[in-house]
Amino acid sequence: MEYALATAWETGGLSIYEGVVIQMNDYRFFLNLAIIMIFSKFFGLVARRLKAPQVVGEIIAGLIIGPSILGLVELTDFLSKMAEIGVILLMFSAGLETNLKDLMRTGLKAFLIACAGVFVPLAGGTLLYMAFYGTAPWGSEKFYSALFIGVIMTATSVSITVQALREMGRLKGEVGTTIMSAAIIDDVIGIIVLTFVIGFKNPSSNPATVIINTVAFFALAIVVGFLLYKLFKMVDFRYPHTHRIPILGLAICFIFAYVAEVYFGIADITGAYVAGIVLCSIKDSEYIEQKIDTNSYMLFGPVFFASIGLKTSIENVNGEIILFSICFVLVALLCKIIGCGLMAKLCRFRNIDALKIGVGMMTRGEVALIVSQKGLDVGMISPVYFTAVILLIIASSISTPLILKLLYAKDNG
Repeated sequence: MEYALATAWETGGLSIYEGVVIQMNDYRFFLNLAIIMIFSKFFGLVARRLKAPQVVGEIIAGLIIGPSILGLVELTDFLSKMAEIGVILLMFSAGLETNLKDLMRTGLKAFLIACAGVFVPLAGGTLLYMAFYGTAPWGSEKFYSALFIGVIMTATSVSITVQALREMGRLKGEVGTTIMSAAIIDDVIGIIVLTFVIGFKNPSSNPATVIINTVAFFALAIVVGFLLYKLFKMVDFRYPHTHRIPILGLAICFIFAYVAEVYFGIADITGAYVAGIVLCSIKDSEYIEQKIDTNSYMLFGPVFFASIGLKTSIENVNGEIILFSICFVLVALLCKIIGCGLMAKLCRFRNIDALKIGVGMMTRGEVALIVSQKGLDVGMISPVYFTAVILLIIASSISTPLILKLLYAKDNG
C-alpha cells in the first residue's frame, strides 16, 4: 500500500499522484517574479524621481514586460492569485491607517464633504461614459459600464496631499484635518457604493437581495468586529509587539475577505478593508501595518500593480479612447473640486479654504486602481480603460501639490 501511494506515473513531463497532476520542470513562475520585481523597482524609482507616484512606475513596468510590448511575462493563474493577495493586503493596510478619533473629531462636516466627493464624481463619470457611448436603460451592460466609470472616479488618495501639507506646515490645521478625515470617509462610502454596484451587476441578484446582503454583512462585521477588537486588545496587552499579533491580524483579514465574497456576495476587498478598521484602534495597529507593508512592498504590491500593466491593452487604443481618457481626467478632477468644494462652502468654510479642500481631495491612487481591477474581474469595464485611470493618477498627483501651494501662497496663512 505504501509503495502504491509513493508510485507515480510519468508521462511527458507530468507526474500523477493520486489524481493530482504536477507539472515537472515548470519553474517559470520564479523567473516571472524576478522580472516583475526588477522592472517594478527600476521604473518605480524612475517615477519617484519624476515626482510621480511609485505605483505608476510599477504599472508601466507591467505594461512593458507584458504581451503588449516585450512579452517577457504572461499573466498566469499563479500571478493572478498573487495579485489578489496584493490587493487584499493593500486594502487591509488602508483600513489599519484609519484614525477613528479624527473621524469623530471632524464629524458631520467631513462626512458631508465625503458624501459630495463620492456622488458628484459618480454622476459625472456615468454621464461622461453615456456622452461618449450613448445612454442605456437601467440594468443593461452599458448602463453598468457607465456607472462603474463613475465608481472609479469616487476614489480619493490623499497621500500626496498629506505630504504637500506637511511640507508647508499646514497638516494639523482645520483644512488639513478635514481633508484627511473626509478622504477616509470617502473611501468607506466608495467601497460601499462599489459593493452595491457589483451586487446589482450579478444577474442572479435583485436590488432587495443586494441591500439585505450588504446590510447583513456590515451588521455582522460590527458585532464580530467589536468582539475581535476586545480579544485583540487583551492579546495585545499580554503579548505586546510580538509576531503573533500581525499573524493573527492577517488571518482575520483573509477570513473577512472570504466571508464577504463567499457568503454575502460582497467584494473581498470590502472584507479586508473592514478587517483593517476593526483593528485600527488597538495599541499595536501600527506594528501590524508595518509587518503587512513589508510583505506588500517587497512582493505582493509590485505583483498587483504590475499585473494591471500586464492586463492593460494598448492594441485597441485609438483616437476615441485617447479623447475619452483626457475627458475622464478633466471630469474626475473637476467633480472632486466642485463636489467637495461646494459642500465645504455650505459647511461655512471660507471660499479659499473650501477650494483648498476641493483640490486636496482630487488626488487618486491605489484605491482607484483596486476598484478598476475589481471592475475588470467582474466584466464591467475593458482593459483599455486602465489608460484613463493611469493618466488620472499621474495628472492628479502632479497638479494637486502645485495648486495647493499656490492657494496657500495667495491666502498668506
